[in-house]
Amino acid sequence: MKQVQSAIAHAGVSLADRKGVLGTLMLAPALAYIAALVAVPFFLAIGLSVSDATVGDPAIHHFVGLRNFVRVIHESAFHFGLRNSMIVTFATLILILVLATAESELLARDFRGKRLVQILLILPWAMPVSLAAVGWLWLLDSEFSPVDWLLRTAHLLGPGTLFGPANHLYYYGREWVGIGAIIAINVWRLLPFATIIVLAGRTSIPRDIFEQAEIDGAGFFRTLFHITLPALLPILTVAAMFTALLVFGDMTIAALTTRGGPGYTTQLLPYWAYLKGIEGGALSEGAAIALFLFPVLLVGAILALRFAYRTESA
Repeated sequence: MKQVQSAIAHAGVSLADRKGVLGTLMLAPALAYIAALVAVPFFLAIGLSVSDATVGDPAIHHFVGLRNFVRVIHESAFHFGLRNSMIVTFATLILILVLATAESELLARDFRGKRLVQILLILPWAMPVSLAAVGWLWLLDSEFSPVDWLLRTAHLLGPGTLFGPANHLYYYGREWVGIGAIIAINVWRLLPFATIIVLAGRTSIPRDIFEQAEIDGAGFFRTLFHITLPALLPILTVAAMFTALLVFGDMTIAALTTRGGPGYTTQLLPYWAYLKGIEGGALSEGAAIALFLFPVLLVGAILALRFAYRTESA
């Protein structure tokens, strides 16, 4: 019995000492998860995009090359979706980076009510997307919007006012107002996530540096632009990359608010891929739309990570 226990203990110690084997075993569940839910659907999408598969016949039978990509590129909905996806992504990214940096500066300091502020800031991230979209549907309703009421009360909406003669802005029924609404919802929803990332980098900066800058007479903005932002640059790059990927690949907000309308003027590429591939039945064309910008996003992610690594190393 003692020999068996000794052998088991020896085997356990030997396994723990072999870092390569132990590391592989620890990573195996995560690798299996990625392979099942990311790699397999990705290669399946590639197969669908170069075939003539449909919802009625999803099997990949005939190879058609790049015909599906050429076909979707010539559709007006694709042009609107590409333009709007780029506008929404870049506008959301800029606003989130600015606001996340400002919020991290606020939360890095001690003040009364800080816990309450932290809870209020994290709520949008914790709230389900569908519930948040319903709230924004009411907030920007075409007839009962409280935002329109506030604008009319401030004499900014109505005849002879800044926003025009109409009594309502019809947020989800006008092209650029609808795109602005999508940007606002994305910023509201993803700002807590970016703030947490930036705040982690902000609190890791040694306090001695800020104390020395204060002794030297540096003001808030000089400290911000010469100390804080250069130190946060790798973190901001990572936050920008994750935010861009989340915004560009999201179809929920457009599906629950503007639905791509009026016409295709507020259409986004992920939502158009869903409409084309699932509701329209053309699986091959939907897969082609979904894969269209994958090489660009991959190169952008690699460059962002390399930039963050080099900045941190320097």
